[in-house]
Amino acid sequence: MNGSKITIILLIIALCMILAGDLLAFFVQTDFGNIKVKDVRFAGTNGIMMSGLLYIPKNATAKTPAPGILAVHGYINSRETQDGFAIEFARRGYVVLALDETGHGYSDPPAFANGFGGIDGLRYLRTLDFVDGKNIGMEGHSMGGWAILVAAAVIPDGYKSFVFEGSSTETLGTPKGSATFPRNVALVFSQWDEFAGFMWGAPMAPMIVKTDKLKALFGTTEDVVVGKLYGSISDGTARKLVMPRNTHPWDHMSTECIGAAVAWFQQTLDGGNKLPPENQIWIWKEIGNLIALAGMILLFFPVGALLLKTAFFKELAGTPAEPKPLKGAGWWIGAIIFAILTGAPFLSYKEFPVQLKIPASAFLSQNITTQMLSYALMSGIVAAIFFLIFHFAINRKVNATGDNYGLTWSTKLDWIKIAKSFLLALLVALAGYVTLLISSWLFTVDYRFWIFAVKPMSNLQFMIFLCYLIFFILAWIGIATVLHGELRPLIKGKELSMGAEMLVNMALLVAGFLGFFLFMYVPLFTTGILGNPYEPLWAIIGIQYLYSMPISAFILTYFYRKTGHIYVGVFLVGLFLTWQIVASQATHFGF
Repeated sequence: MNGSKITIILLIIALCMILAGDLLAFFVQTDFGNIKVKDVRFAGTNGIMMSGLLYIPKNATAKTPAPGILAVHGYINSRETQDGFAIEFARRGYVVLALDETGHGYSDPPAFANGFGGIDGLRYLRTLDFVDGKNIGMEGHSMGGWAILVAAAVIPDGYKSFVFEGSSTETLGTPKGSATFPRNVALVFSQWDEFAGFMWGAPMAPMIVKTDKLKALFGTTEDVVVGKLYGSISDGTARKLVMPRNTHPWDHMSTECIGAAVAWFQQTLDGGNKLPPENQIWIWKEIGNLIALAGMILLFFPVGALLLKTAFFKELAGTPAEPKPLKGAGWWIGAIIFAILTGAPFLSYKEFPVQLKIPASAFLSQNITTQMLSYALMSGIVAAIFFLIFHFAINRKVNATGDNYGLTWSTKLDWIKIAKSFLLALLVALAGYVTLLISSWLFTVDYRFWIFAVKPMSNLQFMIFLCYLIFFILAWIGIATVLHGELRPLIKGKELSMGAEMLVNMALLVAGFLGFFLFMYVPLFTTGILGNPYEPLWAIIGIQYLYSMPISAFILTYFYRKTGHIYVGVFLVGLFLTWQIVASQATHFGF
Protein backbone atom coordinates (compact mmCIF):
# COMPACT_ATOMS: atom_id res chain seq x y z
CA MET A 1 0.00 0.00 0.00
CA ASN A 2 1.54 3.35 -1.00
CA GLY A 3 1.90 6.37 1.26
CA SER A 4 -1.09 8.24 -0.19
CA LYS A 5 -3.47 5.35 0.48
CA ILE A 6 -2.19 5.00 4.04
CA THR A 7 -2.69 8.72 4.59
CA ILE A 8 -6.28 8.57 3.35
CA ILE A 9 -6.98 5.51 5.51
CA LEU A 10 -5.57 7.28 8.59
CA LEU A 11 -7.71 10.32 7.81
CA ILE A 12 -10.84 8.18 7.60
CA ILE A 13 -9.95 6.31 10.80
CA ALA A 14 -9.38 9.61 12.66
CA LEU A 15 -12.71 11.05 11.56
CA CYS A 16 -14.51 7.80 12.39
CA MET A 17 -12.94 7.79 15.86
CA ILE A 18 -14.13 11.35 16.47
CA LEU A 19 -17.66 10.56 15.30
CA ALA A 20 -17.84 7.26 17.19
CA GLY A 21 -16.48 8.84 20.37
CA ASP A 22 -18.89 11.77 20.10
CA LEU A 23 -21.88 9.48 19.56
CA LEU A 24 -20.95 7.28 22.49
CA ALA A 25 -20.47 10.29 24.77
CA PHE A 26 -23.71 11.88 23.57
CA PHE A 27 -25.88 8.81 24.05
CA VAL A 28 -24.48 8.15 27.50
CA GLN A 29 -24.84 11.70 28.78
CA THR A 30 -28.42 11.82 27.50
CA ASP A 31 -29.12 8.34 28.92
CA PHE A 32 -30.09 7.25 25.40
CA GLY A 33 -32.73 9.93 25.00
CA ASN A 34 -34.05 10.16 28.56
CA ILE A 35 -32.12 13.33 29.41
CA LYS A 36 -31.78 16.60 27.55
CA VAL A 37 -28.44 18.39 27.94
CA LYS A 38 -28.43 22.15 27.31
CA ASP A 39 -25.55 24.63 27.25
CA VAL A 40 -26.92 27.58 29.23
CA ARG A 41 -25.78 31.13 29.94
CA PHE A 42 -27.30 33.45 32.53
CA ALA A 43 -26.50 36.78 34.17
CA GLY A 44 -24.94 36.66 37.62
CA THR A 45 -24.06 39.19 40.27
CA ASN A 46 -22.54 42.46 39.01
CA GLY A 47 -23.33 41.50 35.41
CA ILE A 48 -20.93 38.57 35.31
CA MET A 49 -22.20 36.07 32.74
CA MET A 50 -22.32 32.52 34.02
CA SER A 51 -22.15 29.25 32.12
CA GLY A 52 -23.39 25.75 32.82
CA LEU A 53 -24.63 22.49 31.43
CA LEU A 54 -28.25 21.81 32.33
CA TYR A 55 -29.34 18.15 32.49
CA ILE A 56 -33.13 17.82 32.22
CA PRO A 57 -34.68 14.36 32.66
CA LYS A 58 -37.98 13.60 30.90
CA ASN A 59 -39.89 13.56 34.17
CA ALA A 60 -39.07 17.25 34.84
CA THR A 61 -41.84 19.52 33.54
CA ALA A 62 -43.65 22.65 34.73
CA LYS A 63 -46.56 20.42 35.77
CA THR A 64 -44.33 17.88 37.50
CA PRO A 65 -41.27 19.74 38.83
CA ALA A 66 -38.33 17.52 39.69
CA PRO A 67 -35.73 17.82 42.44
CA GLY A 68 -32.70 19.87 41.43
CA ILE A 69 -28.97 19.56 42.09
CA LEU A 70 -26.29 22.20 41.68
CA ALA A 71 -23.01 20.43 40.82
CA VAL A 72 -19.80 22.47 40.90
CA HIS A 73 -16.26 21.54 39.81
CA GLY A 74 -13.01 22.42 41.58
CA TYR A 75 -10.21 24.87 40.85
CA ILE A 76 -8.77 24.97 37.29
CA ASN A 77 -11.46 22.62 36.03
CA SER A 78 -14.75 23.24 34.26
CA ARG A 79 -18.37 22.12 34.21
CA GLU A 80 -17.59 18.96 32.20
CA THR A 81 -15.42 17.64 35.04
CA GLN A 82 -18.68 16.95 36.87
CA ASP A 83 -20.01 14.77 34.03
CA GLY A 84 -19.99 11.55 36.04
CA PHE A 85 -21.96 13.07 38.90
CA ALA A 86 -24.34 15.01 36.63
CA ILE A 87 -25.18 12.01 34.44
CA GLU A 88 -25.93 9.76 37.38
CA PHE A 89 -27.97 12.41 39.21
CA ALA A 90 -30.03 13.09 36.07
CA ARG A 91 -30.59 9.37 35.44
CA ARG A 92 -32.34 9.31 38.81
CA GLY A 93 -34.75 12.06 37.88
CA TYR A 94 -32.90 15.12 39.20
CA VAL A 95 -32.47 18.31 37.16
CA VAL A 96 -28.75 19.09 37.32
CA LEU A 97 -26.92 22.36 36.72
CA ALA A 98 -23.21 21.61 36.23
CA LEU A 99 -21.83 25.10 36.75
CA ASP A 100 -18.71 26.82 35.47
CA GLU A 101 -17.33 28.75 38.44
CA THR A 102 -16.49 32.40 37.87
CA GLY A 103 -13.36 32.73 35.74
CA HIS A 104 -13.56 29.07 34.71
CA GLY A 105 -14.81 27.51 31.48
CA TYR A 106 -17.20 29.96 29.85
CA SER A 107 -18.16 31.96 32.95
CA ASP A 108 -16.78 35.50 33.01
CA PRO A 109 -13.67 36.27 35.07
CA PRO A 110 -12.20 36.94 37.51
CA ALA A 111 -11.86 33.60 39.26
CA PHE A 112 -13.14 33.54 42.86
CA ALA A 113 -15.56 36.44 42.25
CA ASN A 114 -19.12 36.35 43.60
CA GLY A 115 -18.51 33.50 46.01
CA PHE A 116 -16.98 31.38 43.21
CA GLY A 117 -20.32 31.67 41.35
CA GLY A 118 -22.23 29.25 43.56
CA ILE A 119 -24.79 31.81 44.72
CA ASP A 120 -25.78 32.69 41.17
CA GLY A 121 -25.90 29.02 40.19
CA LEU A 122 -28.32 28.22 43.00
CA ARG A 123 -30.48 31.24 42.22
CA TYR A 124 -30.68 30.30 38.55
CA LEU A 125 -31.60 26.69 39.33
CA ARG A 126 -34.41 27.89 41.59
CA THR A 127 -35.91 30.05 38.81
CA LEU A 128 -36.60 27.04 36.57
CA ASP A 129 -40.29 26.13 36.62
CA PHE A 130 -39.52 22.43 36.12
CA VAL A 131 -37.41 22.35 39.32
CA ASP A 132 -38.97 21.69 42.73
CA GLY A 133 -37.56 24.58 44.78
CA LYS A 134 -38.22 22.70 48.03
CA ASN A 135 -36.02 19.78 46.98
CA ILE A 136 -32.65 21.08 45.89
CA GLY A 137 -29.31 19.51 46.71
CA MET A 138 -25.83 20.86 46.14
CA GLU A 139 -22.65 18.91 45.36
CA GLY A 140 -19.20 20.41 44.97
CA HIS A 141 -15.73 19.01 44.43
CA SER A 142 -12.76 20.76 46.07
CA MET A 143 -13.21 24.51 45.49
CA GLY A 144 -16.66 23.69 44.16
CA GLY A 145 -17.51 22.73 47.74
CA TRP A 146 -16.66 26.27 48.80
CA ALA A 147 -18.89 27.65 46.04
CA ILE A 148 -21.91 25.74 47.32
CA LEU A 149 -20.95 26.49 50.93
CA VAL A 150 -21.15 30.23 50.26
CA ALA A 151 -24.43 29.70 48.41
CA ALA A 152 -25.82 27.82 51.41
CA ALA A 153 -24.89 30.71 53.71
CA VAL A 154 -26.40 33.39 51.46
CA ILE A 155 -29.56 31.40 50.58
CA PRO A 156 -30.07 29.28 53.72
CA ASP A 157 -33.58 28.19 52.73
CA GLY A 158 -32.67 27.49 49.10
CA TYR A 159 -31.44 23.93 49.47
CA LYS A 160 -32.18 20.75 51.39
CA SER A 161 -28.97 18.69 51.41
CA PHE A 162 -25.31 18.95 50.64
CA VAL A 163 -22.40 16.80 49.40
CA PHE A 164 -18.78 17.81 49.86
CA GLU A 165 -16.46 15.90 47.50
CA GLY A 166 -12.86 16.37 48.64
CA SER A 167 -13.76 19.72 50.14
CA SER A 168 -14.10 21.49 53.48
CA THR A 169 -15.60 24.35 55.44
CA GLU A 170 -13.94 27.56 56.63
CA THR A 171 -11.36 27.85 53.83
CA LEU A 172 -10.38 31.00 51.91
CA GLY A 173 -12.94 33.02 53.85
CA THR A 174 -15.83 30.59 53.44
CA PRO A 175 -18.27 30.08 56.33
CA LYS A 176 -17.46 27.90 59.31
CA GLY A 177 -19.23 24.55 59.48
CA SER A 178 -21.21 23.50 62.52
CA ALA A 179 -23.58 20.76 63.64
CA THR A 180 -26.44 22.67 61.98
CA PHE A 181 -24.72 24.33 58.98
CA PRO A 182 -24.74 23.33 56.18
CA ARG A 183 -27.93 21.33 56.17
CA ASN A 184 -27.66 17.51 55.81
CA VAL A 185 -24.01 17.06 54.84
CA ALA A 186 -22.25 14.07 53.34
CA LEU A 187 -18.47 14.46 53.21
CA VAL A 188 -16.76 12.23 50.67
CA PHE A 189 -13.04 12.57 51.37
CA SER A 190 -10.69 10.04 49.83
CA GLN A 191 -8.05 8.15 51.79
CA TRP A 192 -5.22 9.55 49.70
CA ASP A 193 -6.60 13.05 49.19
CA GLU A 194 -3.66 15.37 48.50
CA PHE A 195 -5.38 18.31 50.22
CA ALA A 196 -5.92 16.82 53.69
CA GLY A 197 -3.67 19.40 55.30
CA PHE A 198 -5.07 22.38 53.45
CA MET A 199 -8.70 21.33 53.80
CA TRP A 200 -8.84 19.93 57.32
CA GLY A 201 -5.46 20.57 58.94
CA ALA A 202 -4.52 16.89 59.10
CA PRO A 203 -1.13 15.58 57.92
CA MET A 204 -2.84 12.73 56.06
CA ALA A 205 -6.43 12.11 54.97
CA PRO A 206 -7.34 9.29 57.40
CA MET A 207 -6.48 11.62 60.29
CA ILE A 208 -9.12 14.23 59.45
CA VAL A 209 -11.47 12.26 61.76
CA LYS A 210 -9.44 13.56 64.70
CA THR A 211 -9.50 17.27 63.78
CA ASP A 212 -11.54 19.79 65.76
CA LYS A 213 -12.72 21.27 62.48
CA LEU A 214 -14.41 18.04 61.36
CA LYS A 215 -15.72 17.28 64.84
CA ALA A 216 -17.39 20.71 64.91
CA LEU A 217 -19.12 19.97 61.61
CA PHE A 218 -20.32 16.60 62.89
CA GLY A 219 -21.34 17.94 66.30
CA THR A 220 -19.19 15.54 68.28
CA THR A 221 -16.20 15.69 70.61
CA GLU A 222 -15.02 12.22 69.66
CA ASP A 223 -13.26 11.05 66.51
CA VAL A 224 -15.67 10.95 63.61
CA VAL A 225 -16.59 7.42 62.56
CA VAL A 226 -16.50 6.67 58.85
CA GLY A 227 -19.88 5.51 57.52
CA LYS A 228 -21.85 6.40 60.65
CA LEU A 229 -24.98 8.54 60.27
CA TYR A 230 -24.92 11.48 62.68
CA GLY A 231 -27.84 13.80 63.45
CA SER A 232 -31.25 13.75 61.79
CA ILE A 233 -32.23 14.12 58.14
CA SER A 234 -35.66 15.49 59.07
CA ASP A 235 -34.26 18.41 61.05
CA GLY A 236 -31.34 19.04 58.66
CA THR A 237 -28.50 17.99 60.97
CA ALA A 238 -27.61 14.70 59.29
CA ARG A 239 -23.90 14.07 58.77
CA LYS A 240 -21.98 11.21 57.16
CA LEU A 241 -18.31 10.66 56.28
CA VAL A 242 -17.34 8.41 53.37
CA MET A 243 -13.66 7.69 52.66
CA PRO A 244 -13.07 5.84 49.35
CA ARG A 245 -9.63 4.56 48.36
CA ASN A 246 -8.94 7.38 45.89
CA THR A 247 -6.88 10.51 45.40
CA HIS A 248 -8.35 14.02 45.18
CA PRO A 249 -8.56 14.19 41.35
CA TRP A 250 -9.65 10.56 41.04
CA ASP A 251 -12.90 11.46 42.82
CA HIS A 252 -14.20 12.34 39.35
CA MET A 253 -13.48 8.82 38.10
CA SER A 254 -14.68 6.88 41.13
CA THR A 255 -17.88 4.84 41.10
CA GLU A 256 -17.71 4.85 44.90
CA CYS A 257 -17.54 8.66 45.16
CA ILE A 258 -20.34 9.14 42.64
CA GLY A 259 -22.38 6.35 44.20
CA ALA A 260 -22.02 7.90 47.67
CA ALA A 261 -23.33 11.24 46.38
CA VAL A 262 -26.25 9.53 44.61
CA ALA A 263 -27.15 7.56 47.73
CA TRP A 264 -27.08 10.69 49.90
CA PHE A 265 -29.45 12.62 47.67
CA GLN A 266 -31.77 9.62 47.43
CA GLN A 267 -31.90 9.68 51.23
CA THR A 268 -32.28 13.43 51.68
CA LEU A 269 -34.30 14.68 48.69
CA ASP A 270 -37.91 13.83 47.88
CA GLY A 271 -38.74 12.74 44.35
CA GLY A 272 -36.53 11.15 41.77
CA ASN A 273 -36.35 7.40 41.34
CA LYS A 274 -34.76 4.53 43.21
CA LEU A 275 -32.24 3.40 40.60
CA PRO A 276 -29.50 1.78 42.74
CA PRO A 277 -26.40 3.96 43.31
CA GLU A 278 -24.12 1.26 41.93
CA ASN A 279 -25.96 1.28 38.57
CA GLN A 280 -23.67 3.68 36.70
CA ILE A 281 -22.93 4.28 33.03
CA TRP A 282 -20.97 7.57 33.10
CA ILE A 283 -17.61 5.86 32.47
CA TRP A 284 -18.68 5.19 28.89
CA LYS A 285 -18.92 8.91 28.28
CA GLU A 286 -15.33 9.26 29.47
CA ILE A 287 -14.34 6.48 27.08
CA GLY A 288 -16.21 8.20 24.26
CA ASN A 289 -14.50 11.51 25.00
CA LEU A 290 -11.13 9.74 25.04
CA ILE A 291 -11.77 8.05 21.69
CA ALA A 292 -12.68 11.43 20.17
CA LEU A 293 -9.59 13.04 21.71
CA ALA A 294 -7.35 10.32 20.27
CA GLY A 295 -9.10 10.73 16.92
CA MET A 296 -8.39 14.45 16.86
CA ILE A 297 -4.69 13.92 17.67
CA LEU A 298 -4.47 11.24 14.98
CA LEU A 299 -6.13 13.64 12.53
CA PHE A 300 -3.14 15.99 12.73
CA PHE A 301 -0.89 13.52 10.92
CA PRO A 302 -2.82 12.70 7.73
CA VAL A 303 -3.94 16.32 7.39
CA GLY A 304 -0.32 17.44 7.65
CA ALA A 305 0.79 14.80 5.17
CA LEU A 306 -1.87 15.82 2.65
CA LEU A 307 -0.99 19.50 2.96
CA LEU A 308 2.68 18.71 2.36
CA LYS A 309 1.66 17.27 -1.02
CA THR A 310 0.04 20.51 -2.17
CA ALA A 311 1.84 22.85 -4.54
CA PHE A 312 2.06 25.58 -1.89
CA PHE A 313 3.61 23.47 0.87
CA LYS A 314 5.52 20.77 -1.03
CA GLU A 315 8.81 22.67 -0.75
CA LEU A 316 8.66 22.02 3.00
CA ALA A 317 8.67 18.25 2.49
CA GLY A 318 12.04 16.62 2.90
CA THR A 319 14.13 14.20 4.88
CA PRO A 320 16.39 15.01 7.82
CA ALA A 321 20.02 15.80 7.07
CA GLU A 322 22.74 13.44 8.27
CA PRO A 323 22.29 13.17 12.05
CA LYS A 324 25.26 13.91 14.28
CA PRO A 325 24.04 13.16 17.78
CA LEU A 326 25.75 11.92 20.90
CA LYS A 327 26.71 8.27 20.62
CA GLY A 328 27.05 5.24 22.84
CA ALA A 329 27.30 5.93 26.55
CA GLY A 330 27.38 9.66 25.77
CA TRP A 331 23.83 9.46 24.44
CA TRP A 332 22.57 7.82 27.62
CA ILE A 333 24.34 10.36 29.80
CA GLY A 334 22.89 13.17 27.71
CA ALA A 335 19.40 11.66 27.88
CA ILE A 336 19.57 11.40 31.67
CA ILE A 337 20.83 14.98 31.99
CA PHE A 338 18.09 16.24 29.66
CA ALA A 339 15.36 14.41 31.59
CA ILE A 340 16.65 15.69 34.92
CA LEU A 341 17.10 19.29 33.81
CA THR A 342 13.72 19.59 32.08
CA GLY A 343 11.46 17.52 34.34
CA ALA A 344 12.82 17.30 37.86
CA PRO A 345 12.92 21.10 38.55
CA PHE A 346 9.23 21.42 37.64
CA LEU A 347 8.29 22.90 41.02
CA SER A 348 11.21 25.34 40.92
CA TYR A 349 10.73 26.51 37.33
CA LYS A 350 7.02 27.27 37.81
CA GLU A 351 7.73 29.46 40.85
CA PHE A 352 9.50 32.33 39.04
CA PRO A 353 6.29 34.34 38.36
CA VAL A 354 5.42 34.04 42.06
CA GLN A 355 8.90 35.04 43.18
CA LEU A 356 8.90 37.97 40.75
CA LYS A 357 5.40 38.90 41.95
CA ILE A 358 3.98 39.05 38.44
CA PRO A 359 0.26 39.86 38.88
CA ALA A 360 -2.58 38.78 36.66
CA SER A 361 -3.00 41.39 33.93
CA ALA A 362 -4.72 41.91 30.62
CA PHE A 363 -1.60 40.43 28.98
CA LEU A 364 -0.92 37.48 31.31
CA SER A 365 -4.36 36.94 32.77
CA GLN A 366 -4.19 33.31 33.94
CA ASN A 367 -1.90 32.77 36.91
CA ILE A 368 -1.55 29.00 36.54
CA THR A 369 -0.96 29.32 32.79
CA THR A 370 1.74 31.89 33.50
CA GLN A 371 3.42 29.44 35.87
CA MET A 372 3.17 26.64 33.31
CA LEU A 373 4.69 29.01 30.76
CA SER A 374 7.51 29.75 33.21
CA TYR A 375 8.24 26.04 33.44
CA ALA A 376 8.17 25.69 29.63
CA LEU A 377 10.46 28.67 29.06
CA MET A 378 12.95 27.57 31.67
CA SER A 379 13.00 24.06 30.22
CA GLY A 380 13.51 25.53 26.74
CA ILE A 381 16.33 27.79 27.91
CA VAL A 382 18.05 24.96 29.76
CA ALA A 383 17.68 22.73 26.69
CA ALA A 384 19.14 25.47 24.47
CA ILE A 385 22.14 25.87 26.77
CA PHE A 386 22.58 22.11 26.83
CA PHE A 387 22.52 22.07 23.02
CA LEU A 388 25.00 24.93 22.63
CA ILE A 389 27.49 23.28 24.96
CA PHE A 390 27.16 20.06 22.98
CA HIS A 391 27.56 21.82 19.63
CA PHE A 392 30.57 23.97 20.46
CA ALA A 393 32.35 21.41 22.63
CA ILE A 394 31.78 18.35 20.44
CA ASN A 395 29.90 18.67 17.18
CA ARG A 396 31.58 21.71 15.67
CA LYS A 397 34.69 19.56 15.40
CA VAL A 398 32.87 17.25 12.98
CA ASN A 399 31.56 20.16 10.91
CA ALA A 400 27.98 19.94 12.16
CA THR A 401 25.73 22.80 11.03
CA GLY A 402 22.19 23.94 11.60
CA ASP A 403 21.15 21.58 8.79
CA ASN A 404 22.09 18.58 10.94
CA TYR A 405 19.75 19.81 13.67
CA GLY A 406 16.81 20.68 11.42
CA LEU A 407 17.28 24.42 11.96
CA THR A 408 18.58 25.67 8.60
CA TRP A 409 18.42 25.06 4.87
CA SER A 410 21.89 24.96 3.29
CA THR A 411 23.24 26.46 6.54
CA LYS A 412 20.88 29.46 6.32
CA LEU A 413 17.59 30.36 7.95
CA ASP A 414 14.87 30.53 5.30
CA TRP A 415 12.26 32.86 6.75
CA ILE A 416 9.80 32.18 3.94
CA LYS A 417 9.86 28.46 4.69
CA ILE A 418 9.62 29.14 8.42
CA ALA A 419 6.53 31.29 7.79
CA LYS A 420 5.06 28.54 5.60
CA SER A 421 5.79 26.05 8.37
CA PHE A 422 3.73 28.15 10.76
CA LEU A 423 0.88 28.37 8.26
CA LEU A 424 0.97 24.61 7.74
CA ALA A 425 0.86 24.01 11.50
CA LEU A 426 -1.97 26.49 11.84
CA LEU A 427 -4.05 24.71 9.20
CA VAL A 428 -3.42 21.33 10.84
CA ALA A 429 -4.46 22.68 14.25
CA LEU A 430 -7.47 24.35 12.65
CA ALA A 431 -8.60 21.03 11.18
CA GLY A 432 -8.68 19.53 14.67
CA TYR A 433 -10.32 22.62 16.10
CA VAL A 434 -13.11 22.55 13.51
CA THR A 435 -13.97 18.97 14.47
CA LEU A 436 -14.13 20.11 18.10
CA LEU A 437 -16.48 22.97 17.26
CA ILE A 438 -18.74 20.61 15.32
CA SER A 439 -18.69 18.09 18.19
CA SER A 440 -19.59 20.80 20.68
CA TRP A 441 -22.39 22.15 18.48
CA LEU A 442 -23.95 18.82 17.50
CA PHE A 443 -23.42 16.76 20.64
CA THR A 444 -22.60 19.22 23.49
CA VAL A 445 -19.32 17.41 24.19
CA ASP A 446 -15.63 18.24 24.12
CA TYR A 447 -12.51 16.05 23.95
CA ARG A 448 -11.12 14.93 27.30
CA PHE A 449 -10.17 12.21 29.68
CA TRP A 450 -10.16 12.67 33.44
CA ILE A 451 -8.46 16.03 34.14
CA PHE A 452 -7.01 16.57 30.65
CA ALA A 453 -9.46 18.49 28.47
CA VAL A 454 -9.42 20.00 25.00
CA LYS A 455 -12.21 22.56 24.82
CA PRO A 456 -13.38 25.17 22.32
CA MET A 457 -12.12 28.62 23.27
CA SER A 458 -14.42 31.51 24.07
CA ASN A 459 -13.70 34.86 22.41
CA LEU A 460 -11.90 35.99 25.56
CA GLN A 461 -9.90 32.79 25.80
CA PHE A 462 -8.84 33.20 22.16
CA MET A 463 -7.40 36.63 22.98
CA ILE A 464 -5.62 35.15 25.98
CA PHE A 465 -4.33 32.35 23.72
CA LEU A 466 -2.74 34.93 21.42
CA CYS A 467 -0.93 36.53 24.36
CA TYR A 468 0.70 33.29 25.48
CA LEU A 469 1.28 31.60 22.13
CA ILE A 470 4.63 33.07 21.05
CA PHE A 471 6.22 32.24 24.41
CA PHE A 472 5.15 28.60 24.34
CA ILE A 473 6.48 28.31 20.78
CA LEU A 474 9.84 29.79 21.79
CA ALA A 475 10.07 27.36 24.70
CA TRP A 476 9.71 24.35 22.41
CA ILE A 477 12.43 25.41 19.96
CA GLY A 478 15.19 24.53 22.41
CA ILE A 479 13.57 21.24 23.38
CA ALA A 480 12.97 20.17 19.77
CA THR A 481 16.55 21.03 18.81
CA VAL A 482 17.91 18.74 21.52
CA LEU A 483 15.55 15.89 20.60
CA HIS A 484 16.38 16.03 16.90
CA GLY A 485 20.01 17.09 17.32
CA GLU A 486 22.19 15.74 20.09
CA LEU A 487 19.68 13.12 21.31
CA ARG A 488 18.39 11.80 18.00
CA PRO A 489 18.40 8.02 18.48
CA LEU A 490 20.40 5.89 16.05
CA ILE A 491 21.21 2.18 15.80
CA LYS A 492 24.62 1.52 14.25
CA GLY A 493 24.51 4.96 12.70
CA LYS A 494 21.11 4.45 11.09
CA GLU A 495 17.85 6.14 12.01
CA LEU A 496 15.09 4.22 13.76
CA SER A 497 11.66 3.66 12.29
CA MET A 498 9.37 6.61 12.83
CA GLY A 499 7.31 4.73 15.41
CA ALA A 500 10.40 3.74 17.39
CA GLU A 501 11.75 7.30 17.30
CA MET A 502 8.40 8.59 18.52
CA LEU A 503 8.59 6.24 21.50
CA VAL A 504 12.16 7.26 22.34
CA ASN A 505 11.25 10.95 22.21
CA MET A 506 8.17 10.29 24.31
CA ALA A 507 10.37 8.60 26.91
CA LEU A 508 12.77 11.55 26.90
CA LEU A 509 9.96 14.05 27.46
CA VAL A 510 8.03 11.98 29.99
CA ALA A 511 10.93 10.63 32.05
CA GLY A 512 11.40 13.77 34.13
CA PHE A 513 7.70 14.01 34.89
CA LEU A 514 7.48 10.33 35.68
CA GLY A 515 10.24 10.87 38.21
CA PHE A 516 8.38 13.85 39.66
CA PHE A 517 5.16 11.84 39.78
CA LEU A 518 6.87 8.96 41.60
CA PHE A 519 8.53 11.38 44.01
CA MET A 520 5.15 12.84 44.91
CA TYR A 521 2.89 9.80 44.89
CA VAL A 522 4.94 6.85 46.12
CA PRO A 523 5.15 8.50 49.58
CA LEU A 524 1.43 9.35 49.40
CA PHE A 525 0.41 5.76 48.73
CA THR A 526 2.86 4.29 51.27
CA THR A 527 2.79 6.84 54.11
CA GLY A 528 -0.29 8.95 53.33
CA ILE A 529 1.78 12.11 52.80
CA LEU A 530 2.85 13.61 49.46
CA GLY A 531 6.56 13.72 48.66
CA ASN A 532 6.19 17.50 48.88
CA PRO A 533 3.11 18.07 51.05
CA TYR A 534 3.17 21.81 50.33
CA GLU A 535 2.43 21.36 46.61
CA PRO A 536 -0.79 19.32 46.31
CA LEU A 537 -2.16 21.46 43.47
CA TRP A 538 0.97 21.13 41.36
CA ALA A 539 1.19 17.42 42.02
CA ILE A 540 -2.18 17.18 40.28
CA ILE A 541 -1.24 19.62 37.51
CA GLY A 542 1.88 17.52 36.90
CA ILE A 543 -0.32 14.54 36.02
CA GLN A 544 -1.56 16.41 32.95
CA TYR A 545 1.96 16.43 31.51
CA LEU A 546 1.77 12.65 31.32
CA TYR A 547 -0.82 13.33 28.58
CA SER A 548 0.68 16.37 26.87
CA MET A 549 4.29 15.17 26.64
CA PRO A 550 3.54 12.00 24.63
CA ILE A 551 1.30 13.99 22.29
CA SER A 552 4.07 16.56 21.84
CA ALA A 553 6.67 13.84 21.18
CA PHE A 554 4.54 12.25 18.46
CA ILE A 555 3.90 15.58 16.74
CA LEU A 556 7.51 16.76 16.88
CA THR A 557 8.89 13.47 15.59
CA TYR A 558 6.38 12.99 12.80
CA PHE A 559 6.78 16.43 11.27
CA TYR A 560 10.56 16.40 11.70
CA ARG A 561 10.71 13.17 9.73
CA LYS A 562 8.32 14.54 7.08
CA THR A 563 10.06 17.91 6.62
CA GLY A 564 13.62 17.42 7.87
CA HIS A 565 13.20 20.49 10.09
CA ILE A 566 11.82 21.23 13.53
CA TYR A 567 9.54 24.13 12.71
CA VAL A 568 6.20 22.57 11.73
CA GLY A 569 6.29 20.33 14.78
CA VAL A 570 7.30 23.15 17.13
CA PHE A 571 4.60 25.45 15.82
CA LEU A 572 1.91 22.76 16.02
CA VAL A 573 2.88 21.77 19.56
CA GLY A 574 2.88 25.43 20.58
CA LEU A 575 -0.54 26.01 19.04
CA PHE A 576 -2.08 22.86 20.49
CA LEU A 577 -0.71 23.16 24.03
CA THR A 578 -1.45 26.88 24.32
CA TRP A 579 -5.03 26.26 23.17
CA GLN A 580 -5.44 23.26 25.47
CA ILE A 581 -4.02 25.02 28.53
CA VAL A 582 -5.73 28.39 28.10
CA ALA A 583 -9.18 26.89 27.48
CA SER A 584 -8.82 24.69 30.57
CA GLN A 585 -7.40 27.18 33.06
CA ALA A 586 -8.89 29.80 35.36
CA THR A 587 -8.75 33.46 34.32
CA HIS A 588 -7.75 35.67 37.24
CA PHE A 589 -7.87 39.11 35.66
CA GLY A 590 -11.27 40.75 35.42
CA PHE A 591 -11.57 42.23 31.94
